[in-house]
Amino acid sequence: MDLDARPGTASLTQRLRSMLSWSNGGDAVGTLVRTHRAIHSGADASILRHAYRIAESKHRGQLRKSGEPYITHPLAVAQILAELGMDTTTLVAALLHDTVEDTSYTLQELRRDFGPEVAHLVDGVTKFDKMFYGQDAEAETIRKMIVAAGRDVRVLVIKLADRLHNMRTLDARSHASRQRIARATQDVLVPLCDRLGIQFLKRDLEDAVLFHLEPEAYARIHDHVRHRPHWKEYLEEVTAQARAALRRDKVDADVRPRPRHYYSIWKDTVAGGHQVPFDLPRIAVVVDGPETDCYTALGAIHGLWRPVAGRFKDFIASPKNNLYRSLHTTVIGPGEQPVEVLIRTEAMHRAAEYGIAVYYRFPKATAAQAAADRADELAWLRRVLDWEQETPKATEFLESLRGDLAETQIQVIADGRPVVLPAGATPVDVAYELGTEKGDCCVGAKVNGRYTPLSAPLQEGDVVEIFTADAELGEAGRGPLREWLDFVKSPHAQMQISRWFSDHNEPTITIANKVRLGRAAIGLALRRYSRGLATEEPLRRLATDLGYPDLESLLVSVADRKVAADMLVDRLIAQVDHQPER
Repeated sequence: MDLDARPGTASLTQRLRSMLSWSNGGDAVGTLVRTHRAIHSGADASILRHAYRIAESKHRGQLRKSGEPYITHPLAVAQILAELGMDTTTLVAALLHDTVEDTSYTLQELRRDFGPEVAHLVDGVTKFDKMFYGQDAEAETIRKMIVAAGRDVRVLVIKLADRLHNMRTLDARSHASRQRIARATQDVLVPLCDRLGIQFLKRDLEDAVLFHLEPEAYARIHDHVRHRPHWKEYLEEVTAQARAALRRDKVDADVRPRPRHYYSIWKDTVAGGHQVPFDLPRIAVVVDGPETDCYTALGAIHGLWRPVAGRFKDFIASPKNNLYRSLHTTVIGPGEQPVEVLIRTEAMHRAAEYGIAVYYRFPKATAAQAAADRADELAWLRRVLDWEQETPKATEFLESLRGDLAETQIQVIADGRPVVLPAGATPVDVAYELGTEKGDCCVGAKVNGRYTPLSAPLQEGDVVEIFTADAELGEAGRGPLREWLDFVKSPHAQMQISRWFSDHNEPTITIANKVRLGRAAIGLALRRYSRGLATEEPLRRLATDLGYPDLESLLVSVADRKVAADMLVDRLIAQVDHQPER
């Protein structure tokens, strides 16, 4: 395959130059600062340089599998985030994101040097130690990341940038490793990126996945894109005609080509069963005015070219679940060639490109609507956190997360509010979204005012009313039916129904449970001395002193009775009581 076809491939000369810049103390962080200040002119460059110096000194001597100095990775991750437009705090965390995991730099030191906000972001993307957590390490790490994102979604944004750079540099790994990482990216991180609405990162992640999982298809599409006949000239003609039509209808708009990325072409090619890459010309119309101008622009486009029946979608009136908003239409353009047209406002265009990151890239422009929009955008994350609290096994949580992310979603109305569910969900899924008790006692449902079987799949926009045994019918409350497991779609409903039928089984002791048990054992031991801890810092220092990679590993050892809680408390008291005054 043509080496230039690889996503993010650098020439040998470029790599040698970059390695020289790391080793000779050049201004390696200068590009990062310039990129960041081009978007955030008042950004504090000194804290970025300070973070880089610490990261470089801690990673000094470490090499990536490619042979490059390790510091090239966190610097590249920070650069991706700077191009995305993230804030200074996120970039500082990106520079330091592997220090706690891979160097002697502790989380306590990081918190002391950069504050609790940066420490939380770094801790959120720090993987659990496989020596202590074994096969559950990956699932526990993802669970930890999701929980941390519940407090600050920037944890997920850093993780996505981290994975993107790793995907760009996978060529140094074995074939099996490349396949494993690419599939994990496809199953979890690409859908997470989609839920956050960050097309800026999603396009590159998907193209990298395609390169590693379907190299022959990637090569064919790459060749197609390089040799499309008259593509540039055709799009120039389309955009010129569209601009003229919009001017006639007095719509102020920017019209630009919007070519598809490789993965999008491949997906449409496979879905349509095409023998050659299926790649329709596409333009974006970005109107400078209120959203009503989008519909005026649509009229102008349809007046110019004949619309294709069944190819119009209104994501302004009915936004996608990640709050993507735009009008989509396909028309028969010049030369009887189908052309796809996207129509949106500038604010919609920004949101479509940057998703949740738009609030960091354009903080002043989005301040008025930010709070409400961000709450809506992260509704899916709140649902996932509900499952996390109710799922003792991290592996079960990960499987539920993968299933939820893989599903197309629909939105229905129940109890006067929107409820987001996997496609094919039923009234029983709705009942459990409204509350566990309502789900357990569900006996019937109305959909759009008509009684409907509980197993009937719901459609987008349905209005659902749930009836329960105790409230509506005056009967004794009862539990779910086992056959419901054959048709419910949401992980939440599946877990709650399964739990009902396994209530009398002894629960499995998971790592998360062990952490709680260990913490409780230490708390009880402290109470015997009428003592307590205002923060966990003394415990974290003690974990480091005893050679544990993190506090959670120490707490697991306490739960497993490998370390006595009383012994730890004795050392804690001695450590706190004899701490020198400052």
